[in-house]
Amino acid sequence: MDITIFDPRFDQLVDTRQEIQTIVTGFKFVEGPIWHPLERCLIFSDILGNSIYRWTAALGVKTIRRNSYLANGNTYDRQGRVVTCEHATSRLTRTNFAVSDESEVLATHYQGKQLNSPNDVICNRAGQIYFTDPASGRSAGFGIPRLQELSFQGVFRLDPSDQNLTLLVDDFSKPNGLCFSADERQLFVSDSAYNHIRVFDTTADGMLVNGKLWAELSPAGKGVADGMKVDQAGNIFCTGPGGVHIFAPDASYLGIICMPEQAANLTWGDDDLCSLYIAASSSIYRLRTRVAGRASFITMNP
Repeated sequence: MDITIFDPRFDQLVDTRQEIQTIVTGFKFVEGPIWHPLERCLIFSDILGNSIYRWTAALGVKTIRRNSYLANGNTYDRQGRVVTCEHATSRLTRTNFAVSDESEVLATHYQGKQLNSPNDVICNRAGQIYFTDPASGRSAGFGIPRLQELSFQGVFRLDPSDQNLTLLVDDFSKPNGLCFSADERQLFVSDSAYNHIRVFDTTADGMLVNGKLWAELSPAGKGVADGMKVDQAGNIFCTGPGGVHIFAPDASYLGIICMPEQAANLTWGDDDLCSLYIAASSSIYRLRTRVAGRASFITMNP
């Protein structure tokens, strides 16, 4: 495994003697991996392949949606339904794949104007859904060219109980990945335009305050500050230039796991949540970590 270490604490998180495993390959640009601990499966999008897939170690890959509307990020809500960001339609949707592949539309507009192109999405313990909304899905390549209706690119919160959509932050240049701290008292958001991560304190009512620059990613190769997740010790793993960038809870730069392809997003999986699944261009990769990750699916009755 090719790595760059900035801090000796890196060795406490990753066994550097291991080789990165290729789990499955042959896609166009994979994104949005999420692990279901009960079904022991990985769900992920292929944006340019316009599909969503389900992978298990026993059965391999199965297509669960062929026309995904250029789906990008995914997450689970508290009931285990898949919430998806769609570039082509600028929608946030929800699907209970255990029942059918019919999706329910959660959000399309803010104050009468169409959302830009929801990109990445997470759900907190209270069931509130947070997502980033850059304009990247309104251009050729990863979306459908069309004019932007909103005058900003921001971060939103959706309250599923009443479908109320709240704008939380509107001063990003290109908001992308996001994740909560282990205790959900902070929200981290990457900005691909600047290759940095900002952090906000979360309030009791789900708002964001005290935003500030938290970390900057080294220009180590191809890619931009993108999807990220937190482990149970509070370390942040962020996909970015050259691979996966790792930061301690105090924002110390620990190191970079160099990837063979452009890394876009990641999630922890397997029974012990110590396998890091990385979506990188045409492939899903896996490596083992010494510290378990935060589960992407938190049930209503944990």
